[in-house]
Amino acid sequence: MTVGPAQIATELVADWRNRAACSGYPNTLFFPSSDGADERSVQKAKGVCAVCPVMEDCLQYALETNQRSGIWGGTTEKERKSLRRKWLAERRRSA
Repeated sequence: MTVGPAQIATELVADWRNRAACSGYPNTLFFPSSDGADERSVQKAKGVCAVCPVMEDCLQYALETNQRSGIWGGTTEKERKSLRRKWLAERRRSA
């Protein structure tokens, strides 16, 4: 059986997710209801991210896959929107 790029990417994502500090928490902490999250909940989620050994991998994944909801790599949707714009501009300059 041949291993393709998609399978390798899936395995790499699974690897960092298995080591993520958030793995023992309910998803609702990082993906609050569509009504929005209160600041206390956001700070609790960000606190988990702050001690996570794979926070950078998580943020990179979120930027690459344009995750538009939830807390990823210690960032909110709004924070990631700004970071992604800068990240895309840097990629264009590097290409």
